[in-house]
Amino acid sequence: MQITGAVLEHCGAPAPFAKSRPVSIGPLELEPPGPGELLVRIEAAGLCHSDLSVVDGSRVRPTPMLLGHEAAGIVEEAGPGADVAVGRRVVMTFLPRCGRCDACRTEGRLPCSVGSAANAAGTLVGGGIRLRRGGAAVNHHLGVSAFATHAVVSETSVVPVDDDVPPDIAALLGCAVLTGGGAVVNAGRPGPDDAVAVVGLGGVGMAALLVALALGHKVIGVDAVPAKLDLARELGAAAHTPAGAADAELRTPVVIEAAGSARAFETACAVTAPGGTTVTVGLPHPDARASIAPLGLTAEARVIVGSYLGWAVPSRDIPRYVELWRSGRLPLDRLVSDRIELAELPTALDRLASGEALRQLIAF
Repeated sequence: MQITGAVLEHCGAPAPFAKSRPVSIGPLELEPPGPGELLVRIEAAGLCHSDLSVVDGSRVRPTPMLLGHEAAGIVEEAGPGADVAVGRRVVMTFLPRCGRCDACRTEGRLPCSVGSAANAAGTLVGGGIRLRRGGAAVNHHLGVSAFATHAVVSETSVVPVDDDVPPDIAALLGCAVLTGGGAVVNAGRPGPDDAVAVVGLGGVGMAALLVALALGHKVIGVDAVPAKLDLARELGAAAHTPAGAADAELRTPVVIEAAGSARAFETACAVTAPGGTTVTVGLPHPDARASIAPLGLTAEARVIVGSYLGWAVPSRDIPRYVELWRSGRLPLDRLVSDRIELAELPTALDRLASGEALRQLIAF
């Protein structure tokens, strides 16, 4: 079938992307789903820093590549052996889980080795490519490629949700909430009376803040953008600039770093209380380096942990966040800063790179 999608032609283009135009939007051919695969009509897709990191070359992937990894849609066709029913709404997640490898046995702490290999190769988890343009293959982005009208994905890349979960909310569950919320729940594991600080209030960081608030914790948001601090306060958190956080000597038992920069990581370590845990979930450039004092880790018995996708097992964790949303305690709609059309993607990438956007959702 013919679809319309946003294809990254090459990594490492300079900003502004509205001028350098590394992404082209046009027709592609999408092959039918193979065994264990699904054809999904995309309803909504979120623009995430992980998309930007491929565009700007921080994370090099095989190109040309159809972008997009955080989305929700309706199953329109199931390949042989696929168990998800046609007509179901599904959340699409960017890390397929085979459920059999050693990494999958770590309850989410390590990313699936089979899914990770497929993501790096630009294929679906079974090794295939279902996208063509002019007869030539177009690579998949993290097993999803959701910046398009339709996608073929492995059923291991989706989690079904009930119809009462609207597309905008379902899309956010696939990355922002799994990553940010999981950094709190699975990696940070604050005690009932522990405060939580979140350094970097982009889509993932604000999701971490929302989940921590939903669970009843005192939360402190740290960011350099005044509008994001204002939103954090509206949601019920305290809020400080990085300099303000240091000046106030705010030290909390659990600190989430979600900015993806070396300086943010240093700030997160500095505001972690003795005996506390610093969870780093951001993905800085591979060449980035941070400086911390090892003595503080030893003398204060502090822990630093990395959290990829929030140590999530999507089939386990997404239903938890759905119930928090249903209860009214998790207002995920507040994460959405803009609703855009696919044609606006280059400008939206620039807004994301400038730090002004939370989650920009593409509606189909």
